[in-house]
Amino acid sequence: MKMKRIIPIAMRCVLLLAAFLVDLVAGGVIGGGTAQAVELDRRQKAIVSTIGATINRAGKAYFEGKYDASGNEIRKALEQVDRAVDLGSPELYDAIVVHIDKISRAHAMLELEGISLPPFRRPPRPTGTASTPMASSDSSDPNTPGTPPSGTLVSFTNDVAPILSSKCGRCHISERRGGFSTSSYTALMQGPPEGVVVFAGDVIGSRLIETIETGDMPRGGAKVSAAELGTLKTWIAQGAKFDGNDPNQMLAAGSTPAPAMETKPPVITQATGNETVSFALEIAPLLVDNCGGCHIEAMQVRGGLRMDTFVQMMRGGDSGAIITPGRGEASLLVKKLRGTATDGERMPAGGRPPLSDDSIALISKWIDEGATLDANQSQPIKVISKLAWASRASSAEISAKRAELADRNFKLANSTASLTEHQTDHFRVVGSGSQQTLEVVGRAAEKHLKIAKSVARPASSTAAEDYFHGRATIFVLPRRYDYSEFAKMVEQRSVPNDWSAHWQYDGIDAYAATVASETEDEEAIESRLLAPIVSLAVASRGSDVPRWFAEGIGSATAMQQNAKSRSEKEKLRVLAGEAVSAVKNAKAFLDNKLTPEQADSFGTALAMSMLDRSRRKMLDATFRLLDDDQSFNDAFVGGFGVTPTIYIDQLLQFAR
Repeated sequence: MKMKRIIPIAMRCVLLLAAFLVDLVAGGVIGGGTAQAVELDRRQKAIVSTIGATINRAGKAYFEGKYDASGNEIRKALEQVDRAVDLGSPELYDAIVVHIDKISRAHAMLELEGISLPPFRRPPRPTGTASTPMASSDSSDPNTPGTPPSGTLVSFTNDVAPILSSKCGRCHISERRGGFSTSSYTALMQGPPEGVVVFAGDVIGSRLIETIETGDMPRGGAKVSAAELGTLKTWIAQGAKFDGNDPNQMLAAGSTPAPAMETKPPVITQATGNETVSFALEIAPLLVDNCGGCHIEAMQVRGGLRMDTFVQMMRGGDSGAIITPGRGEASLLVKKLRGTATDGERMPAGGRPPLSDDSIALISKWIDEGATLDANQSQPIKVISKLAWASRASSAEISAKRAELADRNFKLANSTASLTEHQTDHFRVVGSGSQQTLEVVGRAAEKHLKIAKSVARPASSTAAEDYFHGRATIFVLPRRYDYSEFAKMVEQRSVPNDWSAHWQYDGIDAYAATVASETEDEEAIESRLLAPIVSLAVASRGSDVPRWFAEGIGSATAMQQNAKSRSEKEKLRVLAGEAVSAVKNAKAFLDNKLTPEQADSFGTALAMSMLDRSRRKMLDATFRLLDDDQSFNDAFVGGFGVTPTIYIDQLLQFAR
């Protein structure tokens, strides 16, 4: 295998301390540099923060020896600076001048590492008359037809919702591709699992705009016009406000919003344990098998009834609520299934056979007992059904299911390549590369799992296949392009440019995907695989372990394992401090209100605090309680003595 060039550690430390450690700390990376004589407005502050976060990522990547990734971030920072300078504000320029200095030094250092970058030319300070905000690429263009004129507030209901409906409806309203829904204002602002895509007042930092401008979205032939893009930018710049009656109102997957719904939010009752019928184990599988395509993961929802989540099902459709807790036979759902409703056809429609009398009676009895939920209401009903099946399946059955899913996903991402596989005690490694590369990945994964077990505790069972409740899959992609295509085709999302490995776990499927080829040395392959293997191990310790916890523990463990010298460990503490400074409170973090970069950095800093020697026993106790099938929140309280929200707020208070 090809050996990469290794910079002596002493020289690395000198470069690091001279140009990144001191530079990034001086004046602060997040949120800007020197004090300003003139107070910046909210949008300008967001721009300064966005550029600072990009440089922060560049420094982190450089510290880890990922020079290509660091270069990509510097290229992005150069573009962000150009767009900021184009706004023509001298005050904004003064706020980012410290970032410009950092970019200049980083540019020189990366070129020494052989990274090709665009020429760096320090932009002149604007006079205040060369450009105006309304003429920039981050505002609407008054000369573009259909773009709101200056001073006009853009309406979400009348202006933004129709764009979302017509351009995003097929993939993100009728469906939830990539875990991202634009079916309502609330869903749009929540964003996909990897982070928020709309930041009020921050056009540059809003990934929704970035994916449209790069042409990544929308897919399937739809095109966002310049006028529509200008409308979206202006709406975000004006604060991304909602002007309707109900932020949870469903949008239609057409050209206009759905009619307003006057129904109150449904009341969800959690199961007490005294019920004889389980929604997760018995009702959810029936609904998934018989309602899919029309009401679950439907391209076009019938009768206004969406049943992707328990909350949506309890809300009902155009005819009102379909479930009346305590009254099974009187509920519209049961009447539709029996064919006794006064209007409409019997369900399921489309030529599907009717449910058996026993199945309908089971649903009716569940409703009679209160229509309670014995699962996480935020999880899709399809996921609830999968988790319920997994809780009863053997490790061998889940291994077989994962192998089936892996083979199908591999063909989906690369239909022409032949699949090669290698099996270890805990993993099934698959890919289109050489057998030798797969074996290298397998050895690295097994090596890292020993580290993972020291963090997340070994499973109570001694059987290797039981650790992930079935063998986990590792997809090995030989090129960065293949890795990116895998994410687009299988996960329906674009991964950041600096990613080369990630993980997924949903209770049934459990896998890591990584770039690896025979031209790389084993050290590079091992390095990128450590974090996802640890995260996958943490996520599999319980049925409701939040992603921020698993991702944070994995990233923190990898950073600590790779930091050998005192200066490198000190750098980690500096990065942790910077991450903490960017978070307002626990709610902002737990409600997914941070940028993906901020969330990842803070999650890592949070995990570092838990891995600290003074709290390690608390973390171990949390994992023990997870092994005893306690919920994550109960296990966390049992281990740390407080809820995650209180723990995070206490950490923020202490750090400040």
